[in-house]
Amino acid sequence: MGIFKRLRDLTVASINDMLDRAEDPVKMLNQFLRDMEQDILEAEAAVAKQIAVEKKFKLQYEEAGEMVQKREAQALKALEQGNEDLARRALQDKKEHQTRYDEMLRQYGIAKENADKLRSQLSEMKDEFGKMKNKRDLLVARAEAAKAQKTINRAMSGLNSNGAAGGFDRMSERVLQMEAEAQASGDMASSSRSLDKELASLGDAGIEDELAALKAKLANKNGE
Repeated sequence: MGIFKRLRDLTVASINDMLDRAEDPVKMLNQFLRDMEQDILEAEAAVAKQIAVEKKFKLQYEEAGEMVQKREAQALKALEQGNEDLARRALQDKKEHQTRYDEMLRQYGIAKENADKLRSQLSEMKDEFGKMKNKRDLLVARAEAAKAQKTINRAMSGLNSNGAAGGFDRMSERVLQMEAEAQASGDMASSSRSLDKELASLGDAGIEDELAALKAKLANKNGE
């Protein structure tokens, strides 16, 4: 039946081919499952209808069989009562019910065979759907891992280019330059302090000379 065509067509090869051409494999996988769910719903409806046909023929052949037995019993009872004409009519009606019984039994056999086949196909579809769900979960996990790896690779590529790593290199050079400037400034300050000390020492020598002169003056005074 056409309703089961997708089950036959939905092979692993065809799925892989469609995934290769899909921009978003996860969306495509989810769409596959939605399509299969819809097919299963339609298949369940078809199976239910066929089961109803099977039950109808079963009921009809059982009713015809009951009438066959009933007319035979009535024909026997009519003979027992000496009513041969009534027995004959009962047997004639029995024959008609027997024909109906045989036909309904044949139709029931066909309907049951079709129903059993559809039940089997529906079960196969549900099994396939379960397998596809499990495969979808695995493929989604792989797709997410691939996306994460791609993001990390892109970030690492930025570090190895003129991005963040390049910026750090430039800042490192700037810090080295600042340290060199600070060292040069310190050297200049040290040179200035040395000059001040030399000048200060000159000032101290003048005081000593003055002190010596005062001592000499004091000695002359005491000598008088």
